Amino acid sequence: MSDIRSLLLIDDNPRHAEAFRAALHTATHGPFKAHWARTLSQGLERLREGVWAIVANLYLPDSQGLDTFNKLLQSAPRVPILVLAGAEDEDIAAKAMQDGAKDYLLEGHIDTYSFARAIRSVAERDVAEEALFTEKERARVTLNSIGDAVVNADVLGNITSLNAVAEKMTGWTCDDASGKQLDEVFRIIDDSNRTALPNPLESEVRGNNTDGLTSNCILIRRDGKESDIEKRAAPIYDRLGLIAGTVIAFHDVSASKTMSLEMSHLTHHDPLTDLPNRLLLKDRLSQAIEAARRNDTKVAVLFLDLDGFKHINDSLGHAIGDKLLRSVALRLVGGVRSSDTVGRQGGDEFVVVLADIKHAADAGSAARGVLTALAASFPFDPHDLRITASIGLSMYPEDGDDAETMMKNADTAMYQAKVNGPNNYQFFKKFMNVRAIERQSVEADLHRALERHEFILNYQPKVNLGTGEIAGGEALIRWVHPDRGLVSPDQFIPIAEDCGLILPIGHWVLTEACRQAREWIDSGLRIVPVAVNVSSLELRSEGFLEGLRAILKNSRLDPCHLDLELTETALMRHAGPTVALLKDLKSIGVQLSLDDFGTGYSSLRYLKWIPIDTLKIDQSFVQSIATDPGDATLVSTMISMAKGLKKRVVGEGVEIEEQMTFLQALGCDEAQGYYFSKPVAAAQFAKLLEKRPAPFFIPYFPTLPFPIDKPARISRTAKAH
Repeated sequence: MSDIRSLLLIDDNPRHAEAFRAALHTATHGPFKAHWARTLSQGLERLREGVWAIVANLYLPDSQGLDTFNKLLQSAPRVPILVLAGAEDEDIAAKAMQDGAKDYLLEGHIDTYSFARAIRSVAERDVAEEALFTEKERARVTLNSIGDAVVNADVLGNITSLNAVAEKMTGWTCDDASGKQLDEVFRIIDDSNRTALPNPLESEVRGNNTDGLTSNCILIRRDGKESDIEKRAAPIYDRLGLIAGTVIAFHDVSASKTMSLEMSHLTHHDPLTDLPNRLLLKDRLSQAIEAARRNDTKVAVLFLDLDGFKHINDSLGHAIGDKLLRSVALRLVGGVRSSDTVGRQGGDEFVVVLADIKHAADAGSAARGVLTALAASFPFDPHDLRITASIGLSMYPEDGDDAETMMKNADTAMYQAKVNGPNNYQFFKKFMNVRAIERQSVEADLHRALERHEFILNYQPKVNLGTGEIAGGEALIRWVHPDRGLVSPDQFIPIAEDCGLILPIGHWVLTEACRQAREWIDSGLRIVPVAVNVSSLELRSEGFLEGLRAILKNSRLDPCHLDLELTETALMRHAGPTVALLKDLKSIGVQLSLDDFGTGYSSLRYLKWIPIDTLKIDQSFVQSIATDPGDATLVSTMISMAKGLKKRVVGEGVEIEEQMTFLQALGCDEAQGYYFSKPVAAAQFAKLLEKRPAPFFIPYFPTLPFPIDKPARISRTAKAH
């Protein structure tokens, strides 16, 4: 095998090809070289050049279903094949695995991480199978070298001779065995039922037949030890053609049988956690459903997804991620009954099958137990990791009467659990299917939205509370769908993050915002920085820094006119590596803002280390600042702290005059919200830049409606002003 392994993707979906190439850069068993073919015919042509493994979509422009896999298997019988299929075609993908495919991935779960995980799995399986094959070949050569054990007996069944190998295997010396009955020296039983097998002399030789090669035999040695053997017996004839005895040749197959069992285990178990894989899990679930149908009981499926696992895997590396998955597997197995099954569905997804339960409440109790078990920290020196899970539950017979439906509905319920927030579980309800279909529809449309130029940017001004001038603008993405109309970011951004589209969408937003800012400058408008929200996935994606440099260079925008807004949760989740990245960003010259300040779990200790220019106070505090003394005190404290750290302060969500004047009185630098302007198109924002000061500016209001250190209820008169 050469140092560089060639992998071939046969798929006409460019998104899959992009994720495939990205996965090969992160795979740990490389180096790999990627080849891409859009059709089966192109893929078969590429096979002539030799490949290490194949990833093939079962549905191609020139071939469909199992016919695709069978043609590949016929052309490359010794090359590992991983297949891709739609969620509705999982049975076909599973059939391909039974026919020889190494694994399969389903539409909706195909991204860089799932490709990397599948490639690692194929590589690990390849290493294991190579080792098993080498050991089996060594055993075969050794057995051929030393020859078979041979026992001779006369027509009465008395032992006449043993060779050296037979002496070793039976534990009898030739002298001790001579004259003994064959049944006493050559004791064999059936492997399947532990019953004594017929004496070869009686069953075959006296019938004038040769006993063919017989397996599933256990030889019991003189000392009682056992070994698996294969035997063959043949009659010995005298000069008259009469049976004079028998010769039995046999050899030890214990090693090869063990290897066969190990190979079978690899086929049905996940190589990382040793849990049942999807094939065995589906079989166990089907058996549990059949038993429940006979016994009038219930079966529950718990579909579990680890919250935030990708962040851990991306930031700390696959080695830590794999350790965490193995530890999760151990906790899950330790928390269920021996009659239940815990399996790994793939990636960070696990499935628990609860067999023979009486009530749905028992499944809910089990789900709570799983969440509690995973709540304890996972210590991996020098890291002390904590993780939560989202669990979806489906019940037999209420939610399905077959394994496929039960799994699909539990998966759907899991997504609903994620929507409701981390660390919770949800039972499947029929309305969830409607939501799942809607989600799939939105995701499918998202893939085409960039190509069709359906995204636009609006800009919301930030106002200097001392001068009334516009101090900057925040770029906010909007999706103008041809059929749905204007789609709220809340409806598509979480889906884009789940399926990996947030990276190309985020790149487009940065590119367009920088281009627009340069256009305003070139037209002679007053220069203000444009702010862009950056998700944690974008921030930690490979090549983000280099991509940002390229965007700034191509747009000719001075880096100081770009403000990257980052949430404190995104920054603090893995603060160490993030601080280093922020310093690199500052070295470019861009501005950095901490968005939604006060709502996450930031540490004040980190605030003095991270090179942030601006703190944006979340609108949830600003909205009641003029009516709630508690929020007023919190905001005052935040502003004072920011000033002490020499940070600029922006108040978000200003909607009424009292909120603005209150922020002015507290010394807040800037404000943003509907009181000043809704997000507007680029042309309208340009008109706002022409006005100095802004038309909505009100001079500084010198006194507070109430002292923030002495809680008091604001009067109706004060509210009016």
